[in-house]
Amino acid sequence: MASRIRSSSNRLYGLSRRPSNTENLVRDAPAAEGCRNPYRREFILATAGLTAAAGLGGLSGCASAKEPGLRIASIPWIGYELLYLSQQLAPQQTQGVHLVELLSNTDTMQALAAGNVDGAGLTLDEVIAAHSAGLDLKIILVMDFSAGGDVLLARPEIDQLALLKGKRIGVEQTAIGAAMLDAALKQAGLTIDQVNIVNLTLDQQLAAFKNKQVDALVSFEPTATQLEAAGARRLFDSRAIPGSIVDVLAISEKALQANPATTRRLLAQYFAALAYFRQHPDLAAERISPRLGLAPQAVTKGYQGLDIPNLAENHRLLSGESMQLKSTVANLAAMMLRNKQLARPIDVSRLMTNSYLPETSA
Repeated sequence: MASRIRSSSNRLYGLSRRPSNTENLVRDAPAAEGCRNPYRREFILATAGLTAAAGLGGLSGCASAKEPGLRIASIPWIGYELLYLSQQLAPQQTQGVHLVELLSNTDTMQALAAGNVDGAGLTLDEVIAAHSAGLDLKIILVMDFSAGGDVLLARPEIDQLALLKGKRIGVEQTAIGAAMLDAALKQAGLTIDQVNIVNLTLDQQLAAFKNKQVDALVSFEPTATQLEAAGARRLFDSRAIPGSIVDVLAISEKALQANPATTRRLLAQYFAALAYFRQHPDLAAERISPRLGLAPQAVTKGYQGLDIPNLAENHRLLSGESMQLKSTVANLAAMMLRNKQLARPIDVSRLMTNSYLPETSA
């Protein structure tokens, strides 16, 4: 399935031990300055009980000044936007959490390897690859299951998958990109040898499509909506492979041990933002849209392609009470090992923890 995905022990997924140039690619989130901005009424109502459940009642963002803080990387993906929304809504409660936006998955992996960030929003395959390459990342939050948010788009004259034969398909070199392409080709009755693969990172896709350098692309939001606005036609999406594409928040064990209160507050505010989003979807979409460069209506549409687990579901997934995530991780790791995409086997049982999540009500 992933025969076109390059892999080696030190260059897996663009992962290298050399210093990266990610400092030049960074777009920082607005800093959460001070402990002074009041909550909006809607946010107070939406988040009632979550801080207490996290054991952080009365603990302001300034109370963890002795902790060094967390640097969290992400790429432009609608599933990661609740992290940014949480900082907009409650900057004083997210003090000590610095969000760093990079341009592609490859940049994120290099930033992790170089130690420029402590954690990141990642897909499961990226966490597995990083762990196999020696990065001790721990999954502390399941952010979403893609249910239409990942897509294969083509030029308007290509109106069925079978017409991809002999065409140039742009895709980033990750297992998820390979899985999407493999599933689409199988549905079309084609093999990987019957198409021409063009390696493109997310930030290169829109220009490549507009300049007619590719005939189709494996992409995701918000770039997918931008491609559709440029004339691309949706032929296939992740609804055809339910549960296969999972986005998580993973942080290094060292950073977790150094920032226990900051981590718990980060997750409490994430679920507060999720509650706000569900209770006030139109207001949330208006806040999210400028960062993604999408209209609020497009933001709302984008979230329809995601299944976002709530707090109770996260506890079940990360504690092992539900085998859904463990099975997905184990199967994906085994596939990646068979396809020589891993430097070495990994211990799946060490990849996740629910110990930093807020407590759930009985």
